[in-house]
Amino acid sequence: MGIIEKMRLDGKKGFVTGGARGIGKCTATAFAEAGADIAIVDLDIDEATKTANEIAKATGRKVIAIKCDVTNEDDVKAMVDKVVAELGGLNFCHANAGICINAPADEMTYAQWLKVINVNLNSVFLTDTIAGKYMLAHGGGSIINTASMSAHIVNVPQPQCAYNASKAGVIQLTKSLAVEWAKRGVRVNSISPGYIATDLIKASEFLKPLIAKWEELSPTGRLGTPEELESICVYLAGDTSTFTTGADFGLDGAFTCF
Repeated sequence: MGIIEKMRLDGKKGFVTGGARGIGKCTATAFAEAGADIAIVDLDIDEATKTANEIAKATGRKVIAIKCDVTNEDDVKAMVDKVVAELGGLNFCHANAGICINAPADEMTYAQWLKVINVNLNSVFLTDTIAGKYMLAHGGGSIINTASMSAHIVNVPQPQCAYNASKAGVIQLTKSLAVEWAKRGVRVNSISPGYIATDLIKASEFLKPLIAKWEELSPTGRLGTPEELESICVYLAGDTSTFTTGADFGLDGAFTCF
């Protein structure tokens, strides 16, 4: 069997949080294209259903949509149970849901801070540990967390201290779980994308003026695309990455190299 065949995900079952659009939609599509059955998990069930139907039609895989508030423990437990029941198991997941609030620290409210930390960090803890408990009891699995290059640098010119702190926490959580579970068959890794040209970023009136600045600062002179994150996630979800755990993969066009 060649390396391409070994990297396929045939027979595997997984879910992607924040999977209705953007990076999550792209990785969910890639997982299905590689042979996996997938659950699209999102608070926006209409968009999640639309995405699930599109991926199912394009790939022929079983793809379901699940509404879930990833900051709610009962919701996450029910979501994992539904994935297992409807897909027939759980081999991997991509904890990808996240938000950003751009506000100067001296103007940011505590409610805004808590919202970002809750969605970006606390939800990853809930997703990882609840999915991880199932994997630990059923022969192992792989967890992929979306961190950010913002865990490694302070972005300019936009102020986003809560986002930066939350993503740094995701990386340390990833490493901590990886060490705890290394001998128990569950791998935990993270990806740290740079500026990615998702539809939401391109449509944001606040961010549009910043794109030219980001491109100017980037060694590549451009933003990345969600599709450029797909292959590493397929690798991490599959069986050719069994010695890869506790790693953070920078996918930022060398933005953090200086």
